[in-house]
Amino acid sequence: MTLRNRRPVSGVLLLDKPVGWTSNAALQAVKRLYQAQKAGHTGSLDPLASGLLPICLGEATKLSGLLLNADKAYRFTCRLGATTTTGDAEGEMLITRPVEWLSHEIVEAALRRFTGVIQQVPPMYSALKRDGQPLYKLARQGIEVERAPRAVTIHELRLLRLEGEELECELRCSKGTYVRTLAADLGEALNCGAHITTLRRTAVEPYDASRMMTLDALRERAEQGLAALDECLLPADSAVADWPAVRVRGDAAFYLGQGQPVLAPHAPTQGRVRLYEGDERFLGIGEILDDGRVAPRRLLLQT
Repeated sequence: MTLRNRRPVSGVLLLDKPVGWTSNAALQAVKRLYQAQKAGHTGSLDPLASGLLPICLGEATKLSGLLLNADKAYRFTCRLGATTTTGDAEGEMLITRPVEWLSHEIVEAALRRFTGVIQQVPPMYSALKRDGQPLYKLARQGIEVERAPRAVTIHELRLLRLEGEELECELRCSKGTYVRTLAADLGEALNCGAHITTLRRTAVEPYDASRMMTLDALRERAEQGLAALDECLLPADSAVADWPAVRVRGDAAFYLGQGQPVLAPHAPTQGRVRLYEGDERFLGIGEILDDGRVAPRRLLLQT
């Protein structure tokens, strides 16, 4: 299908990415099903990982950066007592240690050390780049480079299950958190090592897993027609549903559309806002200036 034949469809799809797929492969599959002109995902999931991958179509791609920077939630299992080259089950085994002495109390005490603001060293098997080269490509060549630690925030790290060498946890964290690194660091804190065996993303604020669609379900809908697929899309403003709304009319809406700040009744005194013309028409996002006017920051093309 040529670009000319694709649709200017717009909205947010909450995809349940399957294990074994790259995020880009899943994105391209969705784009083909929707016959969309434009699409982008909101932060990669490793092929090993499954779960929530919000995909923005059309004008909604202008808001994808907000989701990239959003807090995330995961459920993961890791094998205690074993480290691997990649920090997950796809890597080669490095060191094994006994874990019979571990208890719920010992593990929960260790988990508490990893809540709040912590420092993480990004793994070599990551998409971060050094001199234009992704680190995972260097790692595959046996090259390891120094990585600066980064501050991330662990809002919650909860023990769900401990059975022998298998540990299952629930995690809420800030953007940029590497769950593989968290599991490896936890393993070192327990003096036994650890690596991820399963990883599932369950939330990307403001979205949770309740509205996710699998690729198989989307393919079934595609057989019913494009209208059935479009019913799965959330509106673009769902990405900022927790922001205050500012509604303008007439000349104010016109000048906002021209990129100019305006005065708006009942606007908040500070912060970011979602902009509407009247009660329904979503214009984009804006910011309250020091003088109280509302300045447009990212406007969506109106059709």
